[in-house]
Amino acid sequence: MMKIIAFASAALLFTGCFEKKSEAVSHAELFTSDFSKRAFSHAVKLDHAEQDIFMLGKSFFSKPWVEAPSVTTARDGLGPLFSANSCIHCHPHNGGGVALNEALGVERALVLRLSLSHMKNINNSLLAREGFTPEPTYGAQLSISGAGTAYEGGVEVHHRTIKGFYDDATPYELTLPTYTPSNLQYGALDSHANIAPRLALPLVGLGLLERLGDEAILANEDINDSDRDGISGKANRIYSPEHNKTMIGRFAYKATAVSVKHQSADAAHNDMSLTNPLYPSENCTTAQKECNEAPKGRYAFDLPNERLEAIAFYLTHLKAPLAQINPTTKEGRDIFNQIGCNKCHIEEFTTLDGVKIRPYSDLLLHDMGVGLSDGHSDFLATPNEFRTTPLWGLGRREVTSGAMNLLHDGRARTVEEAILWHGGEAQSAKEAFAALPKIKRTLLVEFLRGL
Repeated sequence: MMKIIAFASAALLFTGCFEKKSEAVSHAELFTSDFSKRAFSHAVKLDHAEQDIFMLGKSFFSKPWVEAPSVTTARDGLGPLFSANSCIHCHPHNGGGVALNEALGVERALVLRLSLSHMKNINNSLLAREGFTPEPTYGAQLSISGAGTAYEGGVEVHHRTIKGFYDDATPYELTLPTYTPSNLQYGALDSHANIAPRLALPLVGLGLLERLGDEAILANEDINDSDRDGISGKANRIYSPEHNKTMIGRFAYKATAVSVKHQSADAAHNDMSLTNPLYPSENCTTAQKECNEAPKGRYAFDLPNERLEAIAFYLTHLKAPLAQINPTTKEGRDIFNQIGCNKCHIEEFTTLDGVKIRPYSDLLLHDMGVGLSDGHSDFLATPNEFRTTPLWGLGRREVTSGAMNLLHDGRARTVEEAILWHGGEAQSAKEAFAALPKIKRTLLVEFLRGL
């Protein structure tokens, strides 16, 4: 049994997840073998008080927000500019987002991050705090909806098909999407603006990853590739608005959040324009007069600290997926290791609580090659660099989300496509995968889909 939070008077005080107990914690308390739509929605073992916090966080995560002022005092403050009105909108069943709908229109779970790619007139204090320079008119992210003010713009997508062959002459096709802003309502983007698409990630095993010590992450860092194995992962060192200091990032595509609370606050600010203790300013630029003059919520923050922590509590107390183990997946795992995928997708870690976890990630940044580059730098992450995506729950994404959309822009519709897009430090592993006979490629994919 784990003690997770404490109460003081009537206030909820979040004291950190999975506080270590002397007794052992069973796998059943932390992991699930479920492969249904609810695979990512099971709570770890909680006592009655903890269940109240969990349900409170789930409520604020799932139910829609409305614009202020409103008779709905708990959930007003949406906008004025936003992309979605609820967290669950982009994370169905706590899973990852889907980039396109059936009509091939861009879904809300796919957003465009905006930044300046040139190095003129750089605000060093802004860079130190934000990690990049936002586009001056539209800010850090394009908002596709507005409440009482004009939305910023829409998103269009065009696809290019790339054809290739495995070494055994089996053909394959890859799809390369290009996402562009449309119907911009506040004028043209800066001539140096960079547009980086981002698809909502699945919310899998966050509590256990949060309990992984920095030392465990840094143990695999090899910035200068001193061992000459072609892998030179590095940790992203970012500013934490929660702790007001530089810390090791571990969440999001470029490891730009240090905690689930940090990640939740950032999403609330950029996706729904909810002010909160970590991001207290309205999500408006100086060029957006209507946005700045729009009615505000009745409280200091749209999302007060207690509710922000309840959301983080909910997300950190969901069970992590347990991999399927059978002769087929064991053989696939051997192939996974033989071709070098495990150099970045490290199988096992031990948390500060002594719990063994298998996320299949080192949480470090790696150069993934120009084919995946998004042009966006973020703190120490260069345009080509991305955090190694944890693979646990990979096979359940198609069930929870309704489709298999992988990589930062959702371009990969299958596990095979995701592998074939790897480049840079993963080029040799990708080439080894392409050289496998079909039966071994199938075994490898079956292993990954069983995670």
